[in-house]
Amino acid sequence: MLKKMGEAVARVARKVNETVESGSDTLDLAECKLVSFPIGIYKVLRNVTDQIHLITLANNELKSLTSKFMTTFCQLRELHLEGNFLHRLPNEVSTLRHLQAIDLSRNQFRDFPEQLTTLPALETINLEENNIVDVPVEKLAAMPALRSINLRFNPLSAEAPSELTDGHCQALSGPLWGSRPCFWCRKPATGLRGIEDNLHLFIAS
Repeated sequence: MLKKMGEAVARVARKVNETVESGSDTLDLAECKLVSFPIGIYKVLRNVTDQIHLITLANNELKSLTSKFMTTFCQLRELHLEGNFLHRLPNEVSTLRHLQAIDLSRNQFRDFPEQLTTLPALETINLEENNIVDVPVEKLAAMPALRSINLRFNPLSAEAPSELTDGHCQALSGPLWGSRPCFWCRKPATGLRGIEDNLHLFIAS
């Protein structure tokens, strides 16, 4: 056990040092058995945090992220957090004004992280395979840059499709939705208007 822990620590240190030495804009800590974001990394990266545009913490064992993480890496364009145990995001995620894509699939969200709807540059949200019931449709429709959101394999409530359809997306109504409440959609630049020509829906099997 101690040997495995030592190997995991060494792997994280190596990856962080590689980022610093290469001047890369990417910090890849996927599959490092992390249960939290190591606070020592903040010190090591203190002179290069503004150049970090992509972080992946995929397939770890994270249960939460701190506000310090969000405010430190405020220049992020992409954030990959899939395959963890997250159930919420800190409010400070709203400081990620340049974020374009976030992957939160295969986590434990019960509530849609509405802080994401305040991000002006966000284009892609992946929340596949969580436990989300309700979706803030109006807030999502008002997001200026949003192009796609993946909510497949979530137990969405019966109210969710009626809000989304609103006379436009009849493909969401009917028995298929009730038995398999999940979808992937692409939102047109004009919001929900005319969505019948631009929204692509896939009911999960």
